[in-house]
Amino acid sequence: MLVTGFRRSLQDAMRLKRDSVLIVEAISAEDIGKLPDNSIAESLVRLPGLAGQRLNGCQQVISIRGLAPDFSTALLNGRQQVSAGDNRGVEFDQYPSELLSGMAGARGVLFPDSSGGLPAAETTLAEALQARDYATGLVGKWHLGHLPKFLPTRHGFDRFFGLLYSNDMRPENEHWDYARENFPPLPLFDGEAAIEQSPDQALLTRRFTAKAIEFIERHQARPFFLHLAYTAPHTPLAVSAPRAGKSKRGLYGDVVEELDWSVGEIVGTLRRLGLGENTLVFFTSDNGPWGWRGLDGGSAGLLRGAKGSPWEGGFRVPANVSTAAVASALDLFPTLISLSGAGLADHADLDGVSLLPTLTSGQAVRDELFYYSLGDLLAYRHGPWKLLPQAPDSWPGEEREGGRPLLFDIEQDPSEKHNLADKHPETLARLGALAEQHRQTLMNTPSKIDGILPQYQDAYTEYHADP
Repeated sequence: MLVTGFRRSLQDAMRLKRDSVLIVEAISAEDIGKLPDNSIAESLVRLPGLAGQRLNGCQQVISIRGLAPDFSTALLNGRQQVSAGDNRGVEFDQYPSELLSGMAGARGVLFPDSSGGLPAAETTLAEALQARDYATGLVGKWHLGHLPKFLPTRHGFDRFFGLLYSNDMRPENEHWDYARENFPPLPLFDGEAAIEQSPDQALLTRRFTAKAIEFIERHQARPFFLHLAYTAPHTPLAVSAPRAGKSKRGLYGDVVEELDWSVGEIVGTLRRLGLGENTLVFFTSDNGPWGWRGLDGGSAGLLRGAKGSPWEGGFRVPANVSTAAVASALDLFPTLISLSGAGLADHADLDGVSLLPTLTSGQAVRDELFYYSLGDLLAYRHGPWKLLPQAPDSWPGEEREGGRPLLFDIEQDPSEKHNLADKHPETLARLGALAEQHRQTLMNTPSKIDGILPQYQDAYTEYHADP
């Protein structure tokens, strides 16, 4: 969930001068997929805290990608993870490599054995707001690099408490021999110091909640930006004893209900401190549910696909903005920079657009979206139409489509069941041309997440060698 707070209404905040107080808090959940919005689902998972935030009011919010580093890059940088942006006007071979994001690659995400991370030259949302005298904090998961030069405290965050990569990247991983044999114990960080090894994951949501509240209380008298990035409900699932066995949806339901409790505690803190009326809250997720984890992975509801797939179930995520307008995680950076009173002249390379017209009047600010995976453009949406240039490989529980382009009317067919490519050849050709035009404008940069640390290279090579 992303939360933004003001001393006055949103419309008034847009007219405020630099010395006015703007509070920004960001909260996001891992792999949460579709939240309950029907009587059957609501009887299984109770979400009183999130219900107050109207989380499924916006059914058109698209995560920039179904993997955490891509989402984090989009949220914190406002740029496609494959590119330095398309407004720099510099030929790729003449562009300094250290200024290229490159936060995409064949491995998909960063691991404990990764040598790369978010480049220092990238300007994060935290750095931009820090320059406006905001206190900045990150609680939860970072996942943009675990080496010292990549830590959140080197990217604009005054305060950090949490994990540097996913909660399953540890020796106890039951699904990956390489991790079990090579990864170190999962460290919990406070600032730039590891304070625990293998923390009790059943307590993480409660500890993150306490740290978030502590940050808000400490900085209540000044502008602040807090990014609260829960590790849950990413597997392995774990829940604190007071919440265990409370949901009819089993352990997954317990975990989501504990997230709901956490949101309620934080929103309650804002209200207790008199900040409730001047706080704008966004809630979102990095991607859809983790489909191949079965009941532990969540559900995309009527949407097809799951995390990692190009279908709507992999990219469309909950949000608490009551509008039918299309939006992306990319849009949060320019939106919050604008609300801080800063102009966007120094951020001309952004791939996102400001959502202020959407937030104030429901006006749409974009009519197209690009669906990336591992640096590849998997799908392109324009208006109600969604094009998949190549039929994707099948995912667990799905039948493979034919190897032709696929075209769906997402507004009438959100489940992507009816391929209309043969019935609308002109639309198919038009979207194909627009997608190719976009592809040509982006600089597909060398990956900064595929590198392996020397001490892991031999084991990595042996594990991935052909049998």
